[in-house]
Amino acid sequence: MASMGFLHLSWQAAVMLIIGGLFIFLGTAKKVEPYLLIPMGSGVLLANLPLSPITDMEQGGLLAVLARYGVFMWEIFPLLIFIGVGAMIDFGPFLERPYTILLGAAAQFGIFGTFILAYILGDGWLHIVNFSFRDAASIGVIGSADGPTSIYVSTTLGSKYAPSIIVAAYSYMALVPIIQPPVMKLLTTKEERAIKMPPAKPGAVSKTTRLLFPVAVILVVGLIAPPAIPLIGALMFGNLLRECGVLGNLANTARGELANAVTILLGLAVGGMMNAMPQDIMLTGGETLRMAGFLEPGTLLVFALGVAAFALDTAGGVLFGKLMSRLSGGKINPLIGASGISAFPMSARVVQKVGLEANKYNHLLMHAAGANTAGQIASVVAGGAILMLVPIFG
Repeated sequence: MASMGFLHLSWQAAVMLIIGGLFIFLGTAKKVEPYLLIPMGSGVLLANLPLSPITDMEQGGLLAVLARYGVFMWEIFPLLIFIGVGAMIDFGPFLERPYTILLGAAAQFGIFGTFILAYILGDGWLHIVNFSFRDAASIGVIGSADGPTSIYVSTTLGSKYAPSIIVAAYSYMALVPIIQPPVMKLLTTKEERAIKMPPAKPGAVSKTTRLLFPVAVILVVGLIAPPAIPLIGALMFGNLLRECGVLGNLANTARGELANAVTILLGLAVGGMMNAMPQDIMLTGGETLRMAGFLEPGTLLVFALGVAAFALDTAGGVLFGKLMSRLSGGKINPLIGASGISAFPMSARVVQKVGLEANKYNHLLMHAAGANTAGQIASVVAGGAILMLVPIFG
């Protein structure tokens, strides 16, 4: 009888089982990031069932193995996903409008703003929660609006809040249509939102330019921010598969079967780390990383800071877009700055929708897509910068 699970079911575990069911509901009924939330919800259920061996490393539990080797020790899941993402992305809109890299950079303001805010709330000043310098930096990276970058940075820095950071990064990408429009409208006038930009010119970027671009980005970013090499290398390798023109089958595999398989494993691994109580993750050399329980106050604050990160990203991009609009004599619609975050392609679609509300003849999608793909690169560089700076100052 003592080995029966329900005899060991705590109220904390019961709450986590409800959360796991909620993730599955949101993924199926509401279609909120279903490719990740459904495997993640399943992982939460499996991890929080009492006496379950699936999270026990000594017993070779599947979820423990996936978390240890796929996320923390080897960090292969985010890199494999980035290969698939690179094979999906068309950087043509960005290459047609290189100035959008400035919007992508400005929209990373949320990373550093949230980093500072989390540190002030934690060990830096107020001591409201137990956020170390590395935890605060990892929480700030939610503002990259980029799941793989959030995974890579938070696990590399060894943040005890890594599971909640990953969940926040992915779930808030699905909430971009809710988070961004109020900020966009608050910071712009209707006249600014109605600015009409010239239509895109199809075929304006040569095949040679498309082919050289991923190679050039690897070299430039690698020389500027070496810690970003794994992320940018995986992203641009995937894009090279897409653009080289001779590896169609590999490109299709990268954005299809590979991305789907890794997404399943990553979702299960992250869900398996979402335990009601603190747990240890075994690392190299017998070391362990103590993970915060998912119901702790600090974990709940991570989600609040995640909303702040996305809002600050949007504000930074829009405000810089307003500056560019002024400098260009009103030729640039400041709304496209909001799509400088890395939530591709959701943010570009939000910009198009808000722009049409102000001017039904306004078609900002391709302009916004340029800033959106620029933000993908900028978020990786920002993540690399965090990895460079934290060991120095932290």
